[in-house]
Amino acid sequence: MSIIASRLSRIKPSPTIAVTNKARELKAAGRDVIGLGAGEPDFDTPDNIKAAAIKAIEAGDTKYTAVDGTPALKKAICAKFERENGLKYTPEQITVGVGGKQVLYNALMATLNQGDEVIIPAPYWVSYPDMVELAEGTPVFVSCPAEQGFKLQPADLEKAITPKTKWLILNSPSNPSGAAYTRAEMKALTDVLVKHPHVWVMTDDMYEHLLYDGLEFVTPAQVEPSLYDRTLTVNGVSKSYAMTGWRIGYAGGPKELIKAIGVIQSQSTSNPTSIAQAAAVEALNGPQDFIKERGEAFRQRRDLVVSMLNQANGISCPKPEGAFYVYPSCAGTIGKTTPDGKVIETDEDFVTYLLESEGVAVVQGSAFGLAPHFRISYATSTEALEEACKRIQRACGNLR
Repeated sequence: MSIIASRLSRIKPSPTIAVTNKARELKAAGRDVIGLGAGEPDFDTPDNIKAAAIKAIEAGDTKYTAVDGTPALKKAICAKFERENGLKYTPEQITVGVGGKQVLYNALMATLNQGDEVIIPAPYWVSYPDMVELAEGTPVFVSCPAEQGFKLQPADLEKAITPKTKWLILNSPSNPSGAAYTRAEMKALTDVLVKHPHVWVMTDDMYEHLLYDGLEFVTPAQVEPSLYDRTLTVNGVSKSYAMTGWRIGYAGGPKELIKAIGVIQSQSTSNPTSIAQAAAVEALNGPQDFIKERGEAFRQRRDLVVSMLNQANGISCPKPEGAFYVYPSCAGTIGKTTPDGKVIETDEDFVTYLLESEGVAVVQGSAFGLAPHFRISYATSTEALEEACKRIQRACGNLR
C-alpha cells in the first residue's frame, strides 16, 4: 500500500512552474533560453514598500500576528476596497493569506462538500480545477473560445448552473487570456446569478490594475450589490505592486465565510509573514502613481507582441484587454512538420518545438483548458520579447 494519499492522484503539477523550471535547467546547461512562462512582473518592488519592511524588522515587528491578518493591514484593505471598488467591508469581513492562491484554496476547503460543483470558465488559471478537486468538489468547465473574446456568455453560465452548483470562479482580467469584462458584460453575468441564490461568486481580481485602452475595472459585488452577501472578492499585492515573493493575498466577504477561512488557515500556515504584512500596508496606503507608469510599459509590450506574433505563419493572436499575457492560437501550425521530421499534432508539440529549436519557453494552451493555444507572459524586457518573437516567427517559417 502506498504512503501517498489517493487525493493527490486528482491533481497535476503546475504546468507554468514546470515550463519555468525546464527553462532554468536549459539555461544552466548553457542554452540560450528566453523564458516567457512566468506570471510575475519583471519590475522590482517599489522602494517605499521595501523600506516599510526594513522598518518593521528594525522595530521588532517579527512575532506571530493574528492568524488572518494584522489590524493595520485589514484596515488598509477595507480602505482599498471602498476607495477603488465602492465596496464597504469591516475588518471582521477581511481575511489575509499567504498569497491569493491560499485565500482561494482556503475558501474552497471551507465550503465544498463532496460533489459540489464549481463553474470554471475556460481558459482558466491552472490551479482552479486542482484546488476544487482537492476539496472534493467537481469542476464544471465552460468553454469560452476566442470568438467570444475568451469571455463567459450569460446563456452558457445559465446552462452550466445546476442544483449542485456552489461557486462560480470569475477571473478578470484573466490569466491566461488577458480578457477583461466591461461593466455591461459583467452586469449580464450578475443578472443570471441573481436568479440563482444558491450560487456564490469567487472573484480573482489579482490583475485589477493591469487594464488597457481606457477600460474600467469592475468586480461582481460592485456591479450588482445584491450579490454582496454571497461574493468573496479576492485580490492581492503580487501583480500590481510587483510583490510576488512577499506572498500576501486578501479577500472581503461575509463574516461567516471569513471566519471559516480563518479556521482552515489556523491549522495550516497560521499568519502570513509579519514583515510582508507591514510592507503590504505601505503598498495599499502609499503612492499609487507608479502603477499607471508600469501599466503603460506593459501596454507597449502587449502591442509589440501581438503585432509580431500575427506576422508568424500559422499564428493568430487576439489583443487582450488586460493582465500581462497573450493567448495566441497555433491552430495554423497543427499538421505541419518540423525540420527534423516531427509532425506538430498538438499545442504541446508546438511549445516543445519552440523550446527545443529556438530556446523560447511558453506554456501550452491545453494546460489552461483551451487548445490549440499557447500562453506568453510579456512581463519581461522589450528586448527579450522582440528577440523571442523573432525566434517564434523563424520557427513557424521553418515548418512545412
